[in-house]
Parts: sequence; C-alpha cells; structure tokens
Amino acid sequence: MTRLVIVAPNWLGDAVMSLPAIADLRRGSPDVTLAVAAKAAVVPLFRMVRDVDEVIEKGTVRMAGDIALLLPNSFRSAVEVVRAGIPQRWGYRTDCRGPLLTRAVACAPAGTHQVDNYQHLVHALGFPNGPAQPRLDLTPEIRAAGGRALEDAGWDGSAPLVALAPGGAYGSAKRWPPQHFAALVRALAADGVGAAIVGTAADEPTARAIEAELGRDRAPIIDLVGRTTVPILAGVLAQVRALVANDSGVMHLGAALGVPTTALFGPTDERLTAPRATSAQAVLTHPVWCRPCMLRECPLDHRCMRGISVAAVADAARRMA
Repeated sequence: MTRLVIVAPNWLGDAVMSLPAIADLRRGSPDVTLAVAAKAAVVPLFRMVRDVDEVIEKGTVRMAGDIALLLPNSFRSAVEVVRAGIPQRWGYRTDCRGPLLTRAVACAPAGTHQVDNYQHLVHALGFPNGPAQPRLDLTPEIRAAGGRALEDAGWDGSAPLVALAPGGAYGSAKRWPPQHFAALVRALAADGVGAAIVGTAADEPTARAIEAELGRDRAPIIDLVGRTTVPILAGVLAQVRALVANDSGVMHLGAALGVPTTALFGPTDERLTAPRATSAQAVLTHPVWCRPCMLRECPLDHRCMRGISVAAVADAARRMA
C-alpha cells in the first residue's frame, strides 16, 4: 500500500469526529500517502489536518489509490469508489453495500459514540487506536486571520469574548431559542464579557432574530455570521474564552481546538455526538419524555430546548470563561 484514500463524512461535525481515526491511520502507516476525499464544505477542515497529505474535493478530481476507506455508511459512497477503479475498498457492511467492499467490517454496537464508531472501523482493519479526542493545531497565520476578523467586526482586542453558535444545519429543532441567546448576551455583558456570534450564511435568520430580541441593546455583539471560512472560524474560536453552541459542526470544531465548550442538546443524543475534548466542557439538556427524538422540526412545543435555562447556560459559560 502506497496511497490510501479516506472518503470523508459530509458534515463538518462528523468530519471533526473522524480525526482520531485518521490519526490512527497515520500512526499505523507513516510511509503511506493519506489522501482525503471530501465535499467542498469540509475540504478546508482537512487542509488544516497535519496527518493528511492531500485533500481531494469530491466531484472535481478523480480519486486514485490502492485502497479506499469509507467513513460514510452510504451505498452511494461505495459506488463512487468502485467507479473510481480503486481495487481495495474497506468499510462497514451496511446499506446493502457489502458486495461492493473487498473488506467489509461488521458495524459497531448500537449506541456507540461517533468518534468511537470511526475508531472501531480502523481498529477492525488492523490499526491500533490512539486518543479518542479530536484535535486541531492551528498555524500562526490562521490564528492571526481569526484575530483580524474579530477586530474588523469591532473587537478591541482586549475585552474577553464568548463565542455563540446559535445555528444548526440539521433543522430548527436543534436550536436554542433566539430569545434565550439574547438573554445570555445580556447576562454576559453584565459580567463585562462580550459575545461573538458565529455561523454560516444559513444561520443569518437566527442571528437576526437574536438581534431583534435585543432591540437597541446590541453593543455587546460582534456579528461574524456568514463572514468566515472554516479556517477563519477556527482562528476566531482560538481567540475566545469559551463557546456556547447547539449540537453542530461549530461545537465540534471548538472542542477540537481546545476551547471550553458548553453544548446544548435537545432532539439529538449527547451519548452519540457530545463533543470529545481535552478542555473543559459542559453538556446541558432538559429531561423530557420525547427526547432524543432525532427530528428536524419539533411537532410539539420544543420543550427540550426551551427548558434549558439561560441561568444554567450563563453559569456554565462563566465557569469556563
């Protein structure tokens, strides 16, 4: 084996959670070229990973290698590597794709955390597992770019900041209410702590809703929603004291950077996707009979997220900031 193509997960959070498994592959095959094939949205993440030699954007460059390791469980991902002509195809035996794989591994037990799920796969393929905490080490250039983004948005460089990630690509059910985030901004401001709101362009309606809840009391907010790439977002997170986030890619990115993180879980299952970090973290939930439902939109009254109190989140953020 001289070249191993790792077919990456499609979502930022899952991509971050795959990093320990990729580190296992690097340690187990130090002389092999590790190439990651990823969707455009997560290509920038893997370009920051030192264990990766090459990043290929799916759909633009033909995948080539001796072996393809499939981290997604989909039938489609197996078809893609068959069509690419890669002779050895490894992955979980799932979604009826077993006949397309040359090494098909039985799935990890139900209830396995996603980080452990990826590491279970590589271990079954003969690679010893190392630490189970995703980790990203940023270059000085990325850190500086994050600092400049904050300064351009109004940060004076000295006031302590907590980053808020109010979005969630999976659906509205994962999002803590805008009025709760607005109340958190006020609570932090009372302590002399500013808030930097981060997210993609898709999160702009949520950010605008928070601003509307604040009314004229918007001075504590630094708004970076839709204004950062993944590397610049990472550089921004490296500057803040703490992060408050819904279950999202930003949550996992911050934890991998060592940012103390308060994670808010409602419809999704924290046992499967809570952030894994070496830094301080708090996972907050509100116990109700219907969670975790895994639904994108709440058909009831969204009590799982509404029930997470502003006081509890503010206390957790204060402890870490």
